[in-house]
Amino acid sequence: MTVDLQQFDHPSWLTAVGTVVSYGLVLVVMTVLLFLVPYAIFLSL
Repeated sequence: MTVDLQQFDHPSWLTAVGTVVSYGLVLVVMTVLLFLVPYAIFLSL
């Protein structure tokens, strides 16, 4: 069975990948700001 990669050559795939990546980045930033920064501040006191 051969897969034709031309079927994935569409702007909607780029949009979907960009959405998933940006969502992941937002989750990482929010986790750092909401959990790791307060934890570091607490440890420094």
